Amino acid sequence: MAPTTDGLKRLRGVLKRFSTPLLPDDYTQLVNPLWSARELRGKIISVTKHTPHTADGEVGAADTVSLVIEPGWGVPTDFEAGQYIGIGVQIGGRYTWRSYSLTCPPNPAGGRLEITVRAVERGKLSNHLVGSARPGMHVRLAAPAGEFHLTNPLPEKLLFVTAGTGITPVISMLRTMEIRGHFNTDNAAGVPDVIHVHSYRTDDDLLFGDDLRDLDAHPNYTLILRRTSTDGRITTEELTQLVGDHDQRVAYACGPSEMLDQLESWSDNLKELKTERFTLDRTSDAQGGTVSFGDRATVTIDGATTLLEAGEDAGIQLPFGCRMGICQTCVRELDDGYVTDLRTGETKGPGERIRTCVSVAAGDCRVNC
Repeated sequence: MAPTTDGLKRLRGVLKRFSTPLLPDDYTQLVNPLWSARELRGKIISVTKHTPHTADGEVGAADTVSLVIEPGWGVPTDFEAGQYIGIGVQIGGRYTWRSYSLTCPPNPAGGRLEITVRAVERGKLSNHLVGSARPGMHVRLAAPAGEFHLTNPLPEKLLFVTAGTGITPVISMLRTMEIRGHFNTDNAAGVPDVIHVHSYRTDDDLLFGDDLRDLDAHPNYTLILRRTSTDGRITTEELTQLVGDHDQRVAYACGPSEMLDQLESWSDNLKELKTERFTLDRTSDAQGGTVSFGDRATVTIDGATTLLEAGEDAGIQLPFGCRMGICQTCVRELDDGYVTDLRTGETKGPGERIRTCVSVAAGDCRVNC
């Protein structure tokens, strides 16, 4: 049985008296690696690999994995449905960090957290997790965060538009709504009317299909599935026809950049649009350069590697949150040189505050850290 938070505090207090110059964590982690006050930790409890089939029916290599993680001391589990969590894994002697949407509801049963990861091109950590994650593996964690989450109270009419792994933050929302009785038509507080349009490439790529079909049994949840390999990508013109009262709905959208770009240009047709992006468009005129992180490290990078990634590759753990230029956790001051913001295309110069997770070197530069 794991000790309580108060119990751990007392244990650390006793150890502190006798452990100098070592820290209490140096001893408590020998008993349990999850007992650390210096950093948030977790342990992978289960690994479920999703294996696609080839054209001739053979089972292919897994490209997606679902992980259940036991959080260590101090990791919050009372998050907002739709938020992400930071995961750090040691690869080649250095920790690589990325953020992944939580797929479980807040305060999950047993306190265990769940994420689903798909291997992507240039995805150092995603490929590592898909290929190497094992039960018992210890990871570092960052507290749940993000602005893409359900509101309280819920809107009367909701529209979810998702594609591929863009389903991951929304499945947390849907599971949370079901637990809280929002799909129970006998709920005296009233229930929202939900339309969910989800696109997937092939049947093998459909994540959480059983969950979605179970939800579709509720009278106030309408599921519209779109197999893009046979029917093509859904357009805003089709959404106009499928969702007749779209102008009365608050929409949550997550998926490929092309889909989100189209929805943002169509957002005047919605009551409100909230989006979540997983990938950056790394196309820019930035040529890269030599980046100095104060006096801690100097590295040379190309014009597609962000300053945050460069720092992590150099062994410097810079602050981060969403890794998409939204939450501003990663903001640092640029001491010298110029960088390009991949989201806006703007060039930032000396003395300006930059978002390291979306900034690339436009020549040699120096970051205050």
